[in-house]
Amino acid sequence: MGELWRLLIVFFQIGLFSIGGGYAIIPLIQELAVEKYAWVSQRIFTDIITISQMTPGPLAVNASTFIGLQIAGIPGAIIATFGCIISGVGISILLYRFFRRHNKSIYVLEALNGLRSASLGLIISAAATLLLLTFIGTSTISVVAYVDWIAVAVFAGSLFVLRKWKVNPILLMVLTGILGGIIQIKS
Repeated sequence: MGELWRLLIVFFQIGLFSIGGGYAIIPLIQELAVEKYAWVSQRIFTDIITISQMTPGPLAVNASTFIGLQIAGIPGAIIATFGCIISGVGISILLYRFFRRHNKSIYVLEALNGLRSASLGLIISAAATLLLLTFIGTSTISVVAYVDWIAVAVFAGSLFVLRKWKVNPILLMVLTGILGGIIQIKS
């Protein structure tokens, strides 16, 4: 199967299961793009997720565009993005029609409450994955792990500055990006 077809099918799947939102889908994108197909490394995946969060649009769509670009250039970006979007459009149309018919049902409302709880668990899992990738360079905890103490210090300092002085998060991201670039150059 050609890479473009594989990109279309994989990102159609990702779009199909990204109902919980951007953060909830990070583990599935990681499993498929990093572990199963080895399209990108853990480090590049972390960079793609970071950039996807900073650019306008849904995280899964942005990630699909960046990964598609890495794999097959502009055609890959277009195909992966289309695959990610088309399933969501179809699901949205079906859900709209369903909820218009059943908007007063207590069962439907309770099912939505259960889905919110599941999404919260997926978001917590995604946050833990991102922290592990940032601090130890892998998404699994191992007995012998290299801890990037500089990343921990920058994270803790940023969190402190954000909470204490309520600095604009975008300004803080720019400043920590510059700091990271300086640290990278000196290393």
